[in-house]
Amino acid sequence: MAKVSFYLLPSDSAQERYLFACKLIEKSYRSGCFCYVLTDSAEQSRLLDDLLWTFRAGSFIPHQLYSGGLPAIEKVILIGSINPPGRWQNNLINLSSHCPGHFQQAGRILEILDASEATKAAGRERYRQYQQAGIDVITHKIDR
Repeated sequence: MAKVSFYLLPSDSAQERYLFACKLIEKSYRSGCFCYVLTDSAEQSRLLDDLLWTFRAGSFIPHQLYSGGLPAIEKVILIGSINPPGRWQNNLINLSSHCPGHFQQAGRILEILDASEATKAAGRERYRQYQQAGIDVITHKIDR
């Protein structure tokens, strides 16, 4: 059963939300976990793809956009707006406004919410869905 963690950011800045996601992606990569980052759109995926190249000087995180074809290398972070391939279902970072498809099969789901009303409302709905599925949810309030 999936483990779900919500990270609540103090700012309503989408940019800060993406930067926090980059930090979690980097932490995941450095610990040997190759996650899938679920977004709402190809545009959001590209934005995060670009940010991963620049968010921290000297940082290198192998990543690529996912559109359905398996990557040439296995140890890569995938970013996309469609359901992840099998191996990448284990660790999901959800930046989308909906629950990941087949979320019960994931090992770990990380949800990042900024303080904007739209993001919080969608996050509350996902929180309820996880609870209704019998999944314990952990919440981390991130201070400045």
